[in-house]
Amino acid sequence: MQARFFTAAVALATLSLSLAVLPAGAQNTDPIKQRQELMKKNGKSAKGASEMIKGEATFDPATAATIFTQMHDVAMEFGDYFPEDSKTGEDTEAAPAIWERPAEFQAALVKFQEDTQAAIDAAPQDLEAFRQVFGRVAENCKGCHEDFRIDKEG
Repeated sequence: MQARFFTAAVALATLSLSLAVLPAGAQNTDPIKQRQELMKKNGKSAKGASEMIKGEATFDPATAATIFTQMHDVAMEFGDYFPEDSKTGEDTEAAPAIWERPAEFQAALVKFQEDTQAAIDAAPQDLEAFRQVFGRVAENCKGCHEDFRIDKEG
């Protein structure tokens, strides 16, 4: 009986010590990494669009469709990676406003989803149409970055 009590006491003490070593309010870095990866994909798509608009790459309707599809895929997944315990860490650029004004953040995310779907549906066949459609998507990106992103570069 005493051996069981001693074993249980040692196990409890070990567990207590290991919990004491964990930082208070530990952050969940996996969602941060996921959203950073999604934004890298989005940036790559935006860069491809910019290259076509600037004439650095030839406009191609199939490439335009791919860009909008990739951005839409990001838009549909991005909102899944903002749990309460992912506010800090991994050099996140997510602004506190995301959690302070969740309805506004959700509305911006829905607008991004709708804008990218509209771009897919528009299926621009020439550079001027692509420029106009991409401009609406890019404005949405800009607005969200202004309201919900910490600019660590500026």
